Amino acid sequence: MTVPNTPAGSTPGPDPYAPVFPPQPPAPAQRPPLGPELRIGAVITGAGAVLGVVLGLLWLWLAPRVGYAVQDNHILYRDPEGEELIGAVGVFSLLGLGFGLLTSLGAFLWTRARSGGIAVAVGLAAGGLLGSVIAWQLGTHLGATTDLRAHALAVGNGGTFDGPLELTAKGALMVWPMTAMILLLFLSATFGKREPDRPPYWATPGPAQMQGPTQGPVQAPVQGPSLQRPEQAGPEQGQEQGQEQVGLRKPDQEPPAG
Repeated sequence: MTVPNTPAGSTPGPDPYAPVFPPQPPAPAQRPPLGPELRIGAVITGAGAVLGVVLGLLWLWLAPRVGYAVQDNHILYRDPEGEELIGAVGVFSLLGLGFGLLTSLGAFLWTRARSGGIAVAVGLAAGGLLGSVIAWQLGTHLGATTDLRAHALAVGNGGTFDGPLELTAKGALMVWPMTAMILLLFLSATFGKREPDRPPYWATPGPAQMQGPTQGPVQAPVQGPSLQRPEQAGPEQGQEQGQEQVGLRKPDQEPPAG
């Protein structure tokens, strides 16, 4: 684009508002190797599976049981208004919340020096879900039998027994992985290792500055014509200059003697 009021045939000069050092292209990002990432994710997932066994044993120990009674060959609830079913779900959810906090904090402290990574988040999610499923299956299989009729025939008429441990709300399986992911996000945003901010483009050294200044022969400044107007002489100054010129002039002929 030609600058307005530019004479025809003239080449426009450089833009005076252009930055001194143009922005440098960003350095290519280096991707970390895949092997260590997969190893970290596998270790965290395996730790979640092992802790799932502990969660299942604690759930089996702490969760309330639904009581049944046998009367006239009928299986009845001992407490028709009892809350044992929802109590079992609540205990499982609270245990999953605690294990989610524990695994997330441990994984963050273990991988904090290497700035975490996607493998940590995937390992926590997969390990938490796997541990919850293992705990659910372990608690239900180690508890009382699910065949209520066989258990009632075993205790006989007038007897009581505890029912099997059940997880009626399957959404409790997501408490552990969701808690771990939320806590990992909070810890990474608050205490995680951050990358330094890139300097602005004007602070980046350009090619000329990186090569250093070049020293050449120093030329003396050329004095051009003066732009000041000469002072005009007044009438008195003109007479004085005329007398000086007359006094300095040598006469061609001497005057004759009288």
